[in-house]
Amino acid sequence: MKKGLLGKWLIIILPLIAAGILLFPTFRASQLDKQRQELVNAKNETALAAFDKENGETLRKAKDSRLKLGLDLQGGIYVTLEVDVVRLLEESAMREAVDDIFLEVIEKTRQQVDASGDDDVLGAFLKNFDAIARPKGRKLFSYYDTGDNRDLSEDAIVKRLERNINEAIDQAMEVVRQRIDKYGVAETTIQKQGTRRIVLELPGVNNEAEVRSLLQTTARLEFKLVRNNVQIVRAFYAIDQLLKNKGVAPTASTTGTVASSGATAPATSTATVASNSKDTTKKDPYAGLTDEQKRAKFKKDYPFTSLFATFFNPPEGAQNRQPVPVIYEKNEFPEGDYTFQIADEQVAEFEQIMARNDVRRIVGNEYQALLSAKPEPFYEKQGVKIYYIYGVLAKAELTGDVISDAQATFDPTNNTPMVMMDMNADGAATWARVTGANVKKRIAVVLDDRVYSAPTVQNKITGGRSQITGSANIEEARLLEIILKAGALKAPVKIVEERVVGPSLGEDSIRKGILSSVISALLVVLFMIIYYATAGILADIAVTVNIIIIIAVLAAFAGTLTLPGIAGLILTFAMAVDTNILVFERIREELRRGRSLRAAVDEGFKRAFNAILDSNITTMITGAILFYLGTGPIRGFAVTLMIGIIVTLFTGITLSKVFFELILSRGATHFNLGQPAEDKATA
Repeated sequence: MKKGLLGKWLIIILPLIAAGILLFPTFRASQLDKQRQELVNAKNETALAAFDKENGETLRKAKDSRLKLGLDLQGGIYVTLEVDVVRLLEESAMREAVDDIFLEVIEKTRQQVDASGDDDVLGAFLKNFDAIARPKGRKLFSYYDTGDNRDLSEDAIVKRLERNINEAIDQAMEVVRQRIDKYGVAETTIQKQGTRRIVLELPGVNNEAEVRSLLQTTARLEFKLVRNNVQIVRAFYAIDQLLKNKGVAPTASTTGTVASSGATAPATSTATVASNSKDTTKKDPYAGLTDEQKRAKFKKDYPFTSLFATFFNPPEGAQNRQPVPVIYEKNEFPEGDYTFQIADEQVAEFEQIMARNDVRRIVGNEYQALLSAKPEPFYEKQGVKIYYIYGVLAKAELTGDVISDAQATFDPTNNTPMVMMDMNADGAATWARVTGANVKKRIAVVLDDRVYSAPTVQNKITGGRSQITGSANIEEARLLEIILKAGALKAPVKIVEERVVGPSLGEDSIRKGILSSVISALLVVLFMIIYYATAGILADIAVTVNIIIIIAVLAAFAGTLTLPGIAGLILTFAMAVDTNILVFERIREELRRGRSLRAAVDEGFKRAFNAILDSNITTMITGAILFYLGTGPIRGFAVTLMIGIIVTLFTGITLSKVFFELILSRGATHFNLGQPAEDKATA
């Protein structure tokens, strides 16, 4: 008997213990957050640093495992993304056909779209094409391929462009959805706005930089051949001459500290690097000038290349393999491999210059100058952010749509993070051809026009399986894994609006939500006690346990609670009570038939089970449909509802019966279910 009672008590206690364990991170995160906020408000930097050192990791882990509140309850980040349709129209053109006339149409379209916010980008493009290009004898098929040799009409080209635009927006939404709402529990809202914008609500997120990094890297994955050769250096020289002759100079006040990848310490300034490479027989034009004057003169003489440092890498077999600083004094450069480095504060101006149409004509359609995605770790440890510039062929050898799988793991040889990447059959065949033709040359892994890696091909890669190294940690590798799995976007996506939503609205929602929940719960509790007496009290206890377990399960899945979630909880509360009502009414019927209390309880639970199961299954089907077809809050409501149904079956049948069993085991001969006095049970 004691052993049987112990089992019954464990049925009650163990779920509560498990719920307590699952909810502890939520409690712990709230506790640590409160302590940290007190230190922030007190502006005690020393204590704050000590707190972060001691509790930072604990707080991070607790936040990862806690029950989160949605944007409508706790605030968060609201983001509007825009698909760059103009860029799509530009890149859809045949590269060899692009000329100044086409670039003028593209530039005019971008100016109009940016100024008016017009959603009909294709319409604006076609109007500008008719006004600018057609009078000069150009047709749409001068720049675009229809993709179908059976229909070479301009209508076919327009239809193809329309299809590409629609697919690009839908594809961008799917990529974002996979990235943000991968598991369907989080209450992220992702929806289309107009014809080229996507709106996201990210509850409980306050790290804008992290969100920006995640959303801007939208899986526009390309593999491009690196060509840091003399052609790109000559193009940089020509850009210098263009800007100098037009009297256009960079506006940055200082030149970034840059060093050779083989140096042990950064050079003191670009001017110093330049003077080191000059012919010493010539008069030094910087002699007698102060450091500030030297920098100003160097900027004037080299308005573009002063933004970064260039190094010539001597070929294998050379007596001195140390990289040699390059000065863009004359258009005379040796054939070979070059390295380009730029400081973080110069990046914005570099990109601004490279985006100019006159500069793009100099570089040509064949080449691109792309920046590395991450700063060089060696200098970053010293507090300096230095990026590499890569000259690459503009045409991608492969895009991300050939990737069939990716997995973050560790390199067994040195235990560093890496990503294993698999390609489909078409991709594997192309990859084998590309790597076979470029042995001992570099191929850049480009994500959204940033170079994540530029490994040297050691040998021909067959089978389509490759590895990408260079991730700083396993979390970064996992992010890259998700990005690679997302595939390639037809058009890049940019953030046009980003704002942090304060919790003031959430506080009002929480207050009203809690108030409505408490009122409804109290009414149900009072009804059960008044109508079912002692049995009603047991039902209320079982329902309370039900709610605790549901919240704990949500926390276990790192779920997010929102107002729709609270509605799901209230509905679950009512359903749990309904389960008990079915059982109690069955027990009442058995008591009226003259059965003993024990027999009535056994028979009541047995006969009520089918009705309870049927009603919960039908509701579960409804929840599954909402989860499958819905997004954001609807899926959150469905998740809460389905979890509640499963937990209700446990608390409404198993837990409630255990309560009755414990009472009967004490020798009870009667039990008040609120029935009339003449129907009270006797043993």
